[in-house]
Amino acid sequence: MMQERFETLLKQSMGLDVKSVGPSTIMRAVESRVRLSGAKTVEHYWDRLEGNPAELQALIEAVVIPETWFFRDPEAFNAAAALIQAKRFGSAAASQAPWQARVLSLPCSTGEEPYSIAMALIDAGTPPQAVRIDGMDISNPSLTRAREGVYGRNSFRGADIAYRARHFTDSGKGHRISDTVRSMVQFSQGNLFELDHLPDASFDVIFCRNLLIYFDPDDQYRAAKVLHRLLSPSGALFVGHSEASVLLGHGFSSLRIPRAFAFQKRDVVEAPPRETLPARRRPAKPSPPPARRDGAAMRAPLRRPFARASAPPAPRPTLDDIKRAADRGELQIALQLGRAMLDDGPQSTEALYLLAVINEAAGALDAAADLYRKTLYLEPDHHEALSHLALLQHRIGDLTGAERTGERARRLSGRRTGQ
Repeated sequence: MMQERFETLLKQSMGLDVKSVGPSTIMRAVESRVRLSGAKTVEHYWDRLEGNPAELQALIEAVVIPETWFFRDPEAFNAAAALIQAKRFGSAAASQAPWQARVLSLPCSTGEEPYSIAMALIDAGTPPQAVRIDGMDISNPSLTRAREGVYGRNSFRGADIAYRARHFTDSGKGHRISDTVRSMVQFSQGNLFELDHLPDASFDVIFCRNLLIYFDPDDQYRAAKVLHRLLSPSGALFVGHSEASVLLGHGFSSLRIPRAFAFQKRDVVEAPPRETLPARRRPAKPSPPPARRDGAAMRAPLRRPFARASAPPAPRPTLDDIKRAADRGELQIALQLGRAMLDDGPQSTEALYLLAVINEAAGALDAAADLYRKTLYLEPDHHEALSHLALLQHRIGDLTGAERTGERARRLSGRRTGQ
């Protein structure tokens, strides 16, 4: 079947998990490329695609449409600037030798993200020569736009765009970024997995946002290993809000910077949860039957959705106890602590959301979906819960639910950015 051929090709060439975008998105992209390439049929296009890297690249770009703007999630850029400033002064105190921070933005799309990092650093007082920012993307057209550095109004969103007056000039065709900011960023074509054997890479800050969501669990594990190796021992990794759960149990722990979604290296990257969890389960009595996916499962008491843990809970556990266990990679202990906490006290949005994320990281997908819904029942505009639930529904094959939940998240994001 032709659709399966294209899905397999995209999986092999870029690690795309079909469920992350949906089969219909892939076929719409194929049909678009059939028309634009002049192919007569889908079969004819397939023959033309084989052995044609440029056309394969065009198809990839048609499937994964970049959506970016300057200072998207400003907390991440402020946190990165503060961390690099702290390293800069720490290095100056320890040695008089010149020091240069290394930053990676991947995928960098049309350049808004790496240029935002550069502007944040300049505004924080970091000398431009003290930082090298590498922007990398698989799309040559996106990189061409990034190097040009000219942007229209869609790249400037939100209420605070004062940075535009400081770092841009009006070129007549759009807003052109300053030469100072441009000099801090170097662009190149490539993908994350090509960096697996990069010999001298040790980045102080890595932005890898909204990429892991396109991968299946095996490739998320591979990506986590690459990112773990690329990040310096004291470095910070920034991911998208929908990807935070991917890093739990994959060698990273949270830096606990509000709304920055920043992580640090903890230890070696473990194997995907679905492979390790069965060996860790040693229940004292037979496990209950699998949770149903119908309405009855959603009405079950809160104690049922959690994956069974192997260690006893501490007396009267708190959210901090659960976070510490999760940060250490002890997901099963974190889950049992969470069950005990909810059994002993009132439900809270923060607790339900945290435990939903941990359940998802542990591979208990039905439990996670149930807890995301309970979070949204208490706080309908919880953007992170909406985003996580939409992606999770894709993973379990509920494409209709994923589209509906994703649309809610997009409407909420539009209200927040004033769009």
